[in-house]
Amino acid sequence: MPGQRKRRRQQQNEAQRSAPRFAPDTGCWEVLFETQDEAEWHAHIRRLRASDTQIDWTAVRVDRLCGRQTQPTTFRLSLFVPKALPHPDQNFST
Repeated sequence: MPGQRKRRRQQQNEAQRSAPRFAPDTGCWEVLFETQDEAEWHAHIRRLRASDTQIDWTAVRVDRLCGRQTQPTTFRLSLFVPKALPHPDQNFST
């Protein structure tokens, strides 16, 4: 397909640029929504995009956990929450 190599390179470059931002020691992924119903999943995403303008969509992860016969497919929306940095004004000495 035309342009596939270019798109793949762009995605790899973006992943490399964002890797330090989402490193495990800088914060954690917090689940916002999880369901096994695909229609409910799409409706929830549409509502969030329309109503919540404060979500940083560059820090959102969409997971589709593919199920098999024993487990159904699960859709999960997670938001990266950075660790709270201590204030430099706080004095930790006793």
